[in-house]
Amino acid sequence: MSLVNVDELLAKAEAGNYAVGAFNCNNMEIVQAIIEAAEEEQSPVIIQASQGAISYAGLDYIVALVNTAAKNATVPVALHLDHGTDFEQVVQCIGRGFTSVMIDGSKKPLAENIALTNKILDMARPLNISVEAELGKIGGTEDNVTVSEKEAMFTDPMEAKEFVEKTGVKSLAIAIGTAHGQYKGKPELDFERLKTIKELVKIPIVLHGSSGVPDEDIKKAISLGVRKVNIDTNLREAFTNGVRKALEEAPHEIDPRKILKPAKAAMKAMVIEKIRVFGSSHKA
Repeated sequence: MSLVNVDELLAKAEAGNYAVGAFNCNNMEIVQAIIEAAEEEQSPVIIQASQGAISYAGLDYIVALVNTAAKNATVPVALHLDHGTDFEQVVQCIGRGFTSVMIDGSKKPLAENIALTNKILDMARPLNISVEAELGKIGGTEDNVTVSEKEAMFTDPMEAKEFVEKTGVKSLAIAIGTAHGQYKGKPELDFERLKTIKELVKIPIVLHGSSGVPDEDIKKAISLGVRKVNIDTNLREAFTNGVRKALEEAPHEIDPRKILKPAKAAMKAMVIEKIRVFGSSHKA
């Protein structure tokens, strides 16, 4: 089937009280692992690419890989730009066939973030392309987007209300205690803040930095209104562990197919596990 937009997937998730997984891709094996897992679970899925992934693989390759996967899939698939901080990059992704983009103006003052988001919305809405925005800073590093612990701050509920009212954005990433990258300890999520924001904005909430957050906390966040859960670090870990295991078992192996096959299997298993936690199995 053809690619769908994220708003469509999240509207159904809102009605069904579950979340859709958004998994980052960098190469063919990652895309295949995500699609195969979604097919096996009959789950809708969001495949997303960060600016770093686009720089690594090339925009045309990312679009071609995901379009091919979606064309042959029986489940709904969306192609999403993750953490688009560069205006021109967002515009380029819109023009190349992404069905959803994130404009990340979270480091800007509220008024500038609103203005930037509206600028992207004005381009995307006529094309039926979803737009995700972010309010509050999520700590850690994802590709070339870094937020120090000092900079990281939780999303203010009243600012979230103002932001949504002045943009009409249909999904919002908020900061409630998650972080990008690997956690040094157990993350402490501010569930009361999440509950308050959801009551004020009435739109699907996006949770970034979800790799490493305990399953029970993810499930609680979903019960409070999170409808899109981003996973990147867990995919990297599964990929790397799969490659290491393959080379440990056959240190003289030189066939990339035999080295990457276990990595793909490990990623697929991880994606299936996450889909079940998110509650999106059999929701395609």
